[in-house]
Amino acid sequence: MSAKDGPLDRYEALLALGEVNADSAQRQAAEKLQEMHDRLDGYRPASAKTGWAERFGFSKRAPAEAPRGLYIHGAVGRGKSMLMDLFFDGVSVERKRRVHFHEFMQEAHELIHEWRQSNKVSEAAEPIRPTAAKLADRNWLLCFDEFEVRDIADAMIVSRLFQAMFELGVVVVATSNRHPNDLYKDGLQRDRFLPFIAILQKRLEVLHLADGRDYRLDRLKGMSVYHTPTGEAADRALDLAFEDLTDGRPGKSERLAFRGREIVVPRAEGAVARFGFADLCEAPLGPGDFLEIAKRYRSILISDVPVMNSERRDSARRFMTMIDTFYDNHIHLMLSADAPPRGLYSGDDWGFEFDRTISRLMEIQSQDYIEAARSEVTEAA
Repeated sequence: MSAKDGPLDRYEALLALGEVNADSAQRQAAEKLQEMHDRLDGYRPASAKTGWAERFGFSKRAPAEAPRGLYIHGAVGRGKSMLMDLFFDGVSVERKRRVHFHEFMQEAHELIHEWRQSNKVSEAAEPIRPTAAKLADRNWLLCFDEFEVRDIADAMIVSRLFQAMFELGVVVVATSNRHPNDLYKDGLQRDRFLPFIAILQKRLEVLHLADGRDYRLDRLKGMSVYHTPTGEAADRALDLAFEDLTDGRPGKSERLAFRGREIVVPRAEGAVARFGFADLCEAPLGPGDFLEIAKRYRSILISDVPVMNSERRDSARRFMTMIDTFYDNHIHLMLSADAPPRGLYSGDDWGFEFDRTISRLMEIQSQDYIEAARSEVTEAA
């Protein structure tokens, strides 16, 4: 199909090929996205200055008025990312960007910090509007996957930042597990976040992707969770699982700010993260770090878990703490290891503690655990 084909055409083509099942709620969302596709054809905001004529005020082109955006929310596994793919690939906007909301806000914080470092004349100087102007110049259309606000640092600036970007003509299309009214639910100082909800509902049409079949759960049920031994075959299995869980997106490295330092995530996309054993258990991480990772990601893939013994006590202790934390937070886990769970520790100094880890490694492989982990995500949304 050509790049100009809209999301509805693309959705119907997938139906005809049998690559998706007929789903009335998905079709309704595709129709709404088609309307956005048509309204945004060739869109550029009034604030855009793309060439020498615009930059010096000589252009006679009349910039388009910013259309209202779209916010699609619904349960996990309903195909929101797939629908966003269909929209983003074909929409004709020169400066468009698809990005996870968490990554975008990290970039905004970095720009604010840079502005403050270069404008130290007055502590009262306001960095939000110049930051918004820089982001708006780069991104005329912003497409957010898994729109979510969990960080108080984000919650404190997001209202002013997005109000300024909307005034500059930025259009937003977003998918989320939550209705806007439930964003940052029970968060600290949520009253300061509430104006953002009002801005979203004014600037974006809100569409509920009605509950139905959890297509991703269907795929998860067919995946092996624990791969042994480690090696090429296990690595390939985790690669395929990551690809399936992220709808084919490759992911990239991320950094999570935590207590004045950073947790490095080697590869992540949306709510899916992939680590090596050494990244988590041979690094100076503790219970708080593992909890922060569990808050950010819902599916975690870990490769190359070795057989541990008393000479690797620190790694074994972190491994036990990590499994406890991820299990207690109902994380969907996939691992590759040098041995089955009962063979992962050869020492006798951990006793009951490692027996509990073995039990949990066995349980995460059950269909009941996988379904419960998915249910937890749905309830949280």
